[in-house]
Amino acid sequence: MSRSQRKEDDPDLGILAGNILFGVQREMFRSLAEQGHPELRPRHGAVLAYLDENGSRATDLARQSGQHKQVIGTLVDELVALGYLRREPDPNDRRAKLILPTERGLDEMRRGDQIMAEIEARHRAEVGEQEYAAFKRCMTRIARLHRSSAED
Repeated sequence: MSRSQRKEDDPDLGILAGNILFGVQREMFRSLAEQGHPELRPRHGAVLAYLDENGSRATDLARQSGQHKQVIGTLVDELVALGYLRREPDPNDRRAKLILPTERGLDEMRRGDQIMAEIEARHRAEVGEQEYAAFKRCMTRIARLHRSSAED
């Protein structure tokens, strides 16, 4: 049996995680495009998925998303140019900048949260409430293991 056939018959964690990630991203960004946000790309999720309505620091977005601060800075620049974000001095630390959503950004955040809720509801309906809850608990534990090992 070929390696590709083995991977298809019994996909490993990387393949499964990739299939889920890419499938969710395709649906998310296709739906967002249909709802008035066609310029957004999956890479923007590293910022938009973690951004607080009342603002976030780039260092926090980098830590939460697992991306380098420079990558987050580039994505923030893109999202500012697209009209989704703005930068303001952080009232708690004048040396730092706070990244805030604009009205357009808030609209995307609300729509994105709703799309994700619909995706999760469909998955729960497919596999059952208890099985989906167990799946999320397991995925959360595994994600935390990888995050803690990356921080060491």
